[in-house]
Amino acid sequence: MNRRHFIAATSAVAALPGALEAAESQPVTSGIIDCQSHLFFPEVLELMRRRKTDPRVYSRDGTTYLQMGDWLRKVPPAYVDVKTKLASMDASGIELTLLSTNDPGPEWFGDDGPVVAQLLHDSLASLIAKHPTRFRGLCTLPLQHEKAASAELDRCVKTLGFHGILLYTNLAGTWCDEPRFHWLYARAEELDVPILLHPAKPMTTEEVKGYELTSTLGNMFENTIALARIIASGLLDRHPRLKLVCPHLGGTLPYICGRMDHQLAVLKRGPQNLQRKPSEYLRSMFMDMVSPLPEAMRFAIDFSGADRLLFSSDHPWVQPMEILQPLRSLQLPAATEAKILSGNARRLFKL
Repeated sequence: MNRRHFIAATSAVAALPGALEAAESQPVTSGIIDCQSHLFFPEVLELMRRRKTDPRVYSRDGTTYLQMGDWLRKVPPAYVDVKTKLASMDASGIELTLLSTNDPGPEWFGDDGPVVAQLLHDSLASLIAKHPTRFRGLCTLPLQHEKAASAELDRCVKTLGFHGILLYTNLAGTWCDEPRFHWLYARAEELDVPILLHPAKPMTTEEVKGYELTSTLGNMFENTIALARIIASGLLDRHPRLKLVCPHLGGTLPYICGRMDHQLAVLKRGPQNLQRKPSEYLRSMFMDMVSPLPEAMRFAIDFSGADRLLFSSDHPWVQPMEILQPLRSLQLPAATEAKILSGNARRLFKL
């Protein structure tokens, strides 16, 4: 794909560095910070509309669809509209959102991935420049091309002023702990930017597509497997200063990591070179609070401690109040709630 096809869509970015510096100078107030929120960018959707192969976008009977093999999703206008997102933020008292793309990420576009990543990040940077007090950026990299992905990470952090990395749990069918991606964890540790994990098209799609359980179960199993693999791989021993955020209260891993401790530490199954029990690694990570169940939130607080939890909405797939209401129903001490709603995010993402 020739980059000149997108010059018209990205020409406004030439003036971004100054605008982004202004955004960085804007202080974050005491309002809520949303650490996981997504938007489809019109420029990227238009790119996919012109594609002949997946991932692609098409319209039928007035509805826009995103096609990824046997995974077909609707893209309502609200999922593209920044005014809708701002209205949802305002209604929920969200001061600032760490914004990232909706999947598919650049890794699904083969050799076009680097161009897609640049277009995506230019679009996000332009949006941040227009709303400097409301948005900050997380980058999503074309990890099928290490050299291009490394250069794009540097551009996003050093030039565009993004505050972290959104890393899909699988990258077009390859788990994110595979050796070919180890450089990313080292570079994130070096740059001191957090990595926020997020499920993509689940590897378990075939097993959970019955009864439309892909989002209910597939994404949560995806989180669980990816986190367990990261722990078992030894990545966290090699990169002890890495800042990793588990989505959706860690999937199901916090509930079953006692079994993982027993398998590895007692029965000696699996890798024997880990320096700590799996549950200790899990407790050293951050978790976002995307779960509408207050009992699950309470367990996360007991398991990880309030200093390791972040408010997130996963908007537009979830409305922020669906997370805020159960959180507030716990009637936590004011200082504890303030940490979860904004304080921890401000510290972790340097806001």
